[in-house]
Amino acid sequence: MVKITTINLNGIRAAWKKGIENWLAEENPEIILAQEVRAHEQIAMNCFGEDWDVLVNAGTIKGRAGVAVAVRKGTGWSVVESRPDAVEVVDPTDSGRWLEVDLKHESGKEVTVISAYFHSGEAGTVKEELKMAHLERIDKRLALLGDKASADYRENLLLAGDFNVVRSEQDIKNWKGNHNKSAGVLDEEMEYLNRWFNGEWVDVTRALVGYQQGPYTWWSWRGKAYENDAGWRIDYHLASPTLAALATEQRIDRPDYADRWSDHAPLTITYNL
Repeated sequence: MVKITTINLNGIRAAWKKGIENWLAEENPEIILAQEVRAHEQIAMNCFGEDWDVLVNAGTIKGRAGVAVAVRKGTGWSVVESRPDAVEVVDPTDSGRWLEVDLKHESGKEVTVISAYFHSGEAGTVKEELKMAHLERIDKRLALLGDKASADYRENLLLAGDFNVVRSEQDIKNWKGNHNKSAGVLDEEMEYLNRWFNGEWVDVTRALVGYQQGPYTWWSWRGKAYENDAGWRIDYHLASPTLAALATEQRIDRPDYADRWSDHAPLTITYNL
């Protein structure tokens, strides 16, 4: 069994100052896929400490983006190969958003994990154009990863992270106020996710909990969104069918408001791998 967590840190140094290490000790995941690291690899290694092997794609814009994969030592998992920016970087804002890592267990089992941070976008602006272009390049990369005839094919593949897009009305509390008005709730964005999840890939959270309202993974810092659970489900585990079939349970941790170290909650899924 392996527990894999995806979490947008909102800055790794800030998260550690706010006490994320307490959560790590309690939840004890073997593999972490992190987004918005906002630091280079050495800083991330210092934060995680000597018990972790850490890889970072920091991006080129200081203080922005950055994704990481951290593997707890002593779990039998080791890094075989990594591919930062396997999704082409066209604009500087595309950098630090994609990191593929091939892992192998001492038992011989293999899995490829991808930590991804999609553009947030802004409806009607250049930021949204950059987001849509990035989604199209992700679409092409996923096509290769899922094509058995491709050299890039991976049977056990997990793409997890902050996608910054909901799938449907069930993934956001205030659907009417945001649908086709706010980035992340635009039909042209949701079309990508639903094509993936209705095609070659599995939305593991939905597969485990069924079609219900939520569970949400992000809440605005503003007002009482957190207390009222007025959230969005924008963090995902997108898995190959082979890997998704091994998922046994999912968990979203929501600490008390005062103890939050991010506006995202960690999403942990256990795989019988």
